[in-house]
Amino acid sequence: MAVTSTRDSSKPLIEKRSIDYIPEAERHGRLLSQFTLWMGANLQITAIVTGALAVVLGGDVFWSLIGLLIGQVLGGGVMALHAAQGPKLGLPQMISSRVQFGVYGAAIPIVLVCLMYLGFTATGTVLSGQALGQLFGVSDSLGILIFSSVIVLVTVLGYRVIHFIGRVASVIGVIAFVYLFARLVSQTDVGALLQIRHFSWSSFLLAVSLAASWQIAFGPYVADYSRYLPSKTSSVKTFFAAGAGSVIGAQVAMILGVFAAASANGQFAGHEVAYIVGLGGTGATAALLYFSIAFGKVTISTLNSYGSFMCIATIISGFRGHLNVTRLQRLVFVLVIVGAATLIALLGQHSFLGAFKSFILFLLAFFTPWSAINLVDYYCITRERYDVPALNDPNGRYGRWNALGISVYVFGVLVQLPFIATKFYTGPLVKAMGGVDISWIIGLVVPAALYYLIARKWHSAVPDQLILPVEQDAVDAQPSRAGRIQAV
Repeated sequence: MAVTSTRDSSKPLIEKRSIDYIPEAERHGRLLSQFTLWMGANLQITAIVTGALAVVLGGDVFWSLIGLLIGQVLGGGVMALHAAQGPKLGLPQMISSRVQFGVYGAAIPIVLVCLMYLGFTATGTVLSGQALGQLFGVSDSLGILIFSSVIVLVTVLGYRVIHFIGRVASVIGVIAFVYLFARLVSQTDVGALLQIRHFSWSSFLLAVSLAASWQIAFGPYVADYSRYLPSKTSSVKTFFAAGAGSVIGAQVAMILGVFAAASANGQFAGHEVAYIVGLGGTGATAALLYFSIAFGKVTISTLNSYGSFMCIATIISGFRGHLNVTRLQRLVFVLVIVGAATLIALLGQHSFLGAFKSFILFLLAFFTPWSAINLVDYYCITRERYDVPALNDPNGRYGRWNALGISVYVFGVLVQLPFIATKFYTGPLVKAMGGVDISWIIGLVVPAALYYLIARKWHSAVPDQLILPVEQDAVDAQPSRAGRIQAV
């Protein structure tokens, strides 16, 4: 334990790596940080609003809670399987897509992921701007700018600071949510709400879909925050640490949203932040709650911005070769990403944002098949045997474009279209399903099964074991073995 503490304390505050492989000598952290990071990322206002939708859109309290829990577990399992890849590969999540799509082909899902997280950052910034506006007595627009400045700072500092913020957000979130639940129970007959049970498949499946989609959306960047853990870290323990933190945090937040919406008599929608804070009181208490809401959004908004930075750097490196991102370049990337999200938030805070949210949810259909393909390849086809140095070589093992992976991915997107239900687009089979969007189920199951069947016969050559880049101590010991080493 003392050795680990010494290693942790010797790491610089500002992260020097970007999308590079993390050498073993620079690995640090504990599994507890995975739990606290993802709990802090989920104990926040957007998760409350998402849970409330289950009731706002027609569900009762009892079956909404059951449906949300089932969705959390299903989606959280997908999310946690991606998290377990981080310590083994030592890479950001989306770079591993080059195994399935090719060094150039991986840019296809990555571009769409960038757009989605840009949208998530923008929508979260609006809610945070409202909270900071109330806290400091300024306009929502100024609150948005203040919040964006904080996100730029934390994102530029990087991995260690993000995990620290996650730990603090977990503590603040737990205190705030315990207080809000206590106030809610004192003001509302929770037992009476739970006794109202009108089961319908459409409302139940809606609740499942809301929670599952929430969790699956973390898939493209969850490994970005576990890649610094020592490579010998148990995959099973990583799975449960990240998954449990995310599932528990999200379910707690969504439970609060369900009860708040059910007891609001129609006053919740459109006034989410003010209503939640109103449960806790006024004056200093309200100020603290506004602060906790804004701080809770810092974690998830930083994850979105940091993930977007990783994705953009991954795209550029795929076409230019290995990319070393300087701190100045990192700052420029982050300013562009957060600046774009801030502009969207400022322009859309009153009317445009609702339609934009629907567009972002529509984009979920474009990376659910990516998640299915990536997980099946990693756990069932290659079985963790990646050639990490070849991920940067268009002429190497994985090539420029992988027709197999790209074809299954495109099919996986198209097969979802009849089942998508958003304001941006609604598929022709949605009505027959009771208006429920089950595209995420189709987008996971169909591409996963298809890729497994096809890749077993036509996958590119799989190495006998995981091949990692040569680290400096290995080079010094055996200078003739330049380029790569095999993990034992």
